[in-house]
Amino acid sequence: MEAWLRGMGCVPIHNMMEDAATAEISRSQVWQWAKHQVKTVEGVKIDPGFVSKVLAEETHAIKAALPPALAKANKFDAAQKLLEGTLLGDGYAEFLTTLAYDSITSINKSRL
Repeated sequence: MEAWLRGMGCVPIHNMMEDAATAEISRSQVWQWAKHQVKTVEGVKIDPGFVSKVLAEETHAIKAALPPALAKANKFDAAQKLLEGTLLGDGYAEFLTTLAYDSITSINKSRL
């Protein structure tokens, strides 16, 4: 999602090409888990609080692992906010990309 928000259609992750479709599938699965509050094998309930906590932890870990040159040129915070909204908001958003479309098509006037 972060790469998509930067205008990248797909990115290699662990030698596999990932794109918006992968994000759609993944967020749909997590949304269903949170909606139905399923439990992990260890018995941890996947509820909105758990999803929010894990999302914040993973976003922090990814950002902390970035080289300093990339630390400011990423959109992980925006991706986290968008994903959290789609996972924990009211109802199920039909497409993640539709919700993020304004973010990638608007002109950043500060760069003009």
